[in-house]
Amino acid sequence: GRKGGHKGRARQYTSPEEIDAQLQAEKQKAREEEEQEEGGEGATGDPKKEKKSLDSDESDEDDEDYQQKRKGVEGLIDIENPNRVIQTTKKVTQLDLDGPKELSRREREEIEKQKAKERYMKMHLAGKTEQAKADLARLAIIRKQREEAARKKEEERKAKDEAAMAGKRLQSLSLNK
Repeated sequence: GRKGGHKGRARQYTSPEEIDAQLQAEKQKAREEEEQEEGGEGATGDPKKEKKSLDSDESDEDDEDYQQKRKGVEGLIDIENPNRVIQTTKKVTQLDLDGPKELSRREREEIEKQKAKERYMKMHLAGKTEQAKADLARLAIIRKQREEAARKKEEERKAKDEAAMAGKRLQSLSLNK
């Protein structure tokens, strides 16, 4: 025999209504503790307290000011870390979508790389980079070589034409005799 694992057991799920009821109970308990800490100025028959517990609209406003209870030793120790950011939830109406977004390191590096590439291409087209100067020098050498080759071909063609014309003259002179 083996013992059965935990996977075959029936699971119990908490419904959202039960969760809401537990949260309301915790909030009510926290309010009572706060009132007791204030020195007990409010008596048990205080009409303001009864009104708050009955009115759900005002309890929603109190939810924003309510902080979660600290677990364990956290309540005893005050943390003075300047780098620690307390996370607060923001409503959709409070979000600033038009403001400038902070870019991640990778996004900043990508943008910088693109700008550097554009600057290099502008300098290259203007002929101010070393590579552009080398390319222009190579192009100048090639142009000179092509011009010389074209000049030589032209001279050879003229020489052939003159030779052909001279041969025709000789033939015409020999035929005339």
